[in-house]
Amino acid sequence: MATPTPQAVAAPLTRAAIFLVLTISPGAEAEHAVKDMFADLSALRRTVGFRDLNGQLSCVLGLGSAAWDRLFPGRRPKELHPFVELHGVHHAVSTPGDLVFHIRAVRQDMCFEMAALIMERLRAFTTVVDEVQSFKYFDDRDLIGFVDGTENPEGAAAAAEAALISDEDADFAGGSYLVIQKYLHDLDAWNTLPIETQEKIIGRKKLSNVELADSAKPPYAHNVLNTVTRDGRQISILRDNMPFGEPGRGEFGTYFVGYARSASTTEEMLRNMFIGKPEGNYDRLLDYSRAVTGCLFFVPTADFLDAVQA
Repeated sequence: MATPTPQAVAAPLTRAAIFLVLTISPGAEAEHAVKDMFADLSALRRTVGFRDLNGQLSCVLGLGSAAWDRLFPGRRPKELHPFVELHGVHHAVSTPGDLVFHIRAVRQDMCFEMAALIMERLRAFTTVVDEVQSFKYFDDRDLIGFVDGTENPEGAAAAAEAALISDEDADFAGGSYLVIQKYLHDLDAWNTLPIETQEKIIGRKKLSNVELADSAKPPYAHNVLNTVTRDGRQISILRDNMPFGEPGRGEFGTYFVGYARSASTTEEMLRNMFIGKPEGNYDRLLDYSRAVTGCLFFVPTADFLDAVQA
């Protein structure tokens, strides 16, 4: 049996990205148009990517639970379900999303062109519920000033191990589960905090990015609650968080992107953050960062998409 070809889940991190979240309009015509585009997605990416072979253009497509049942009734990925809303001191909202396109490149214009071609095909058959153009901020920092993504698994093999389904769901091996959340930061409030307080909330030094000693980390530190251990082994996910914002509107945020072999890993991290571990010991970063979207998608293989028939 041939090894499945995954989508570009573990592609190198880039300086620019666009996120498109869509819902599919009712009717067979919309379903036909969407599935027809699936089969052409790799060709669209090659068309744009050929204009700069060093541009590292990639496009990952994910499907929400309802969209999967609608487009591909019958067998389904074992862990695909709607995003689980969480109510703790803070709220992890669940928002609509049938399709997500995660477009990455070293140049924003390539992301823009890819998104434009996708929407040219889908505009009449979908509704855009969220669109974010994002960027890397200086030395891979988020807008609250800390380096983001330090705990990502190193190397292609480790990234694949963390992000890609294997024999546990053989029918969907090579796929991945993607959780996205759009966070808005209250930078005015955050920037009033002493640096030492910020560092305790994150669990790292702000300037050097050095992790605080375990004895110096409070139990509510962001990197404490984001650590998932099972059978004595730390379980990783693959993140590609990106800053975004509109200074004129006073909007500053982080787009959380978490690819995982098991949706349960990311969901456990979010429960720890919003509900607490133990309950009530929530992530204090949420006092300054508010989740305004939340979706769970299944990312099928490139082979699956190429073979789709409308």
